[in-house]
Amino acid sequence: ERFDQNADFSSNTFTAPATGKYQLSYSMYFNNVDSASNYYQAVLSTSNKAYYAIFSATSLDQDAAYWNISKSLLVDMDVNDTAFLSLQVDGGTAQTDLTVDTYFSGILLA
Repeated sequence: ERFDQNADFSSNTFTAPATGKYQLSYSMYFNNVDSASNYYQAVLSTSNKAYYAIFSATSLDQDAAYWNISKSLLVDMDVNDTAFLSLQVDGGTAQTDLTVDTYFSGILLA
């Protein structure tokens, strides 16, 4: 956590401090993506909707040393609505590392 001005981020969950439009962004940075996995799917779940980003690792002819999933979304949130980022990996035989270069950010726009 670099900064959290209102203690809105706790237990890996962002809680909207006010009703409005929020710009939520994330970037997940991986090492050692397993080509034997069927897919990697990032899910940004808010109280109102889930947003998905997916890629198929089966299209890789070998394990990828580096990979990235990034997304930036404008979402409607009411006061005390929450947002949580998760990763789903289907299948595979090897370990993939989610690095410290992974981030999540949110800002109230209006």
